[in-house]
Amino acid sequence: MLHEFARPERCVVGTVGEPGNRLFIIQVSERSTLVSVAVEKVAVETLSRRVLEILEQLESLGHIGPGPDAAQDMGPLDAPLEVAFRAGAIGLAWDAGRSALQLELFSFEVGESDDESPSSMVQVWLTPRQAREFALRARQIVAAGRPACPFCGQPVGAEGHICPRSNGYRSPLFL
Repeated sequence: MLHEFARPERCVVGTVGEPGNRLFIIQVSERSTLVSVAVEKVAVETLSRRVLEILEQLESLGHIGPGPDAAQDMGPLDAPLEVAFRAGAIGLAWDAGRSALQLELFSFEVGESDDESPSSMVQVWLTPRQAREFALRARQIVAAGRPACPFCGQPVGAEGHICPRSNGYRSPLFL
């Protein structure tokens, strides 16, 4: 199953659930087609960083102009929210012919022969402006989760945090 979005109207990262138990979703829409793909938080974080790095390199080479400094679209995910698949691999490339960033999301499922093979794919071409807005929103979505412990970097939940760097001492600052 291939979903191709040559001129997406919207491509955003969103979440469902409470911090600490969130499902991260990349959602793409074009005309009447809406596809949602579940992704790991670390993949969203890495993807947003890499998109911004690529755009910065293209800008320094004079291939594209500067883009927005903040995400413009911070609205909720579109309904109906039906996850098509969970991304097993993500591809990212600059398509000079289209002057667009190509994002590919692949699902990997174990078949009867125990070989992993892609069974679904979403392919999206984002203009530099769309790509920058996608990455900036993704960065904000990731940052909206649980705060990190300033000592060990692990998430601090509502129930508090026992920091391994303090030999289990639970500071009132983290309760």
